[in-house]
Amino acid sequence: MNSDPLILDLINMISIPSINNFGSNDINQNPENEMSNYFELQLNKLGLEVQSREVANGRRNVWGRLKGTGGGPTIMLAGHMDTVGVDGYDNPFVPKIENGKIFGRGSCDMKAGLSAYLDVVRKIKEKNISLSGDLIIVGVIDEEHEMIGSIDFGTNGPSIDYAIIAEPTNLDLCPVHKGQVLLSIEILGKAAHSSMPENGINAINNMSILLHKLQEYAISLSKRNADKLLGNPSFNVGLIVGGDNACSVPDSCRIDIDRRIVSGENYENFLDELNEICLSIQQDINNFKYSISSPFLNIKPLNTPLNSPLMHAIQKASDEILGSHVIKAFPGSTDAPNFNCEAVICGPGSLEQCHSLNEYIDIEEIKNAVNIYISAIINLQGN
Repeated sequence: MNSDPLILDLINMISIPSINNFGSNDINQNPENEMSNYFELQLNKLGLEVQSREVANGRRNVWGRLKGTGGGPTIMLAGHMDTVGVDGYDNPFVPKIENGKIFGRGSCDMKAGLSAYLDVVRKIKEKNISLSGDLIIVGVIDEEHEMIGSIDFGTNGPSIDYAIIAEPTNLDLCPVHKGQVLLSIEILGKAAHSSMPENGINAINNMSILLHKLQEYAISLSKRNADKLLGNPSFNVGLIVGGDNACSVPDSCRIDIDRRIVSGENYENFLDELNEICLSIQQDINNFKYSISSPFLNIKPLNTPLNSPLMHAIQKASDEILGSHVIKAFPGSTDAPNFNCEAVICGPGSLEQCHSLNEYIDIEEIKNAVNIYISAIINLQGN
């Protein structure tokens, strides 16, 4: 058994199933429960001031505070405790170490980050490093679904000045990512027997008209002026549901859509664009009826300035530990904007490993992450 507490923590976390229930309480009402308990225990063992807050159905965010001497910024290291599912994955919760890598569900996304955070505190204490500001270590729930953990923490948690989020970036520095809006559009028709379709209004047929317009809209987004780091906004229809059987005129049809938003855009702009598209169809088809749902995910873009003290501190840290640094946009959306502070995403591992059926993390990369975080924290506090 490996005696390194960093590796032991990660092995223990991988062994704890924390599969997000994706809104289905019939599966597991409190999927992160054991992880919350374990993370809380480790924070207590490190001597931090530990707190937790129930977000929903007993699901808890947990965090610990290492008090500074006063006057410096409050820095947060935050990560999520849930994982995606394991269908088709052999022995996902039996961690194994091979060729300098640790395998298992959650190893990369992102229990490696959580174990690195604990090691940061451990090493700061072992080396008697004095911090002027507080360091807060946070584990949140539900990142893989609706991000209710980080949303709640950003509203009800302690005030934070700077945050580092250890989502896997191969230790590249990602101060920006696109926002994300997920919502549904439903077309309403009128049911009738398929032998007399003239007596009904076919919602699927009307949806097909909308889909054509939305494809034109998606193409137009790809031609807008691109953000320097984020690139172009994008639009995707990911789900369609409609009708009951072939012998009925369907009275409803629904699509779920994903709109990625860049800096300078927001949800309200997007909603105006959607309504404009639908209203243009109504002018030509008077039986075209639609409804747009409230978003079931609405994440702002992350847009930390490149000249932020946080970016200067972590660039310097990366140069010290790795000999160089890479700045780029993070491809997906994360908890980071919900914390309402300047944040950078920088973590061990590759996105290619996330959600895969053979997930792993490189041990050396986790250790480099720990050293980068410690150096960045020291740089930020002017020590």
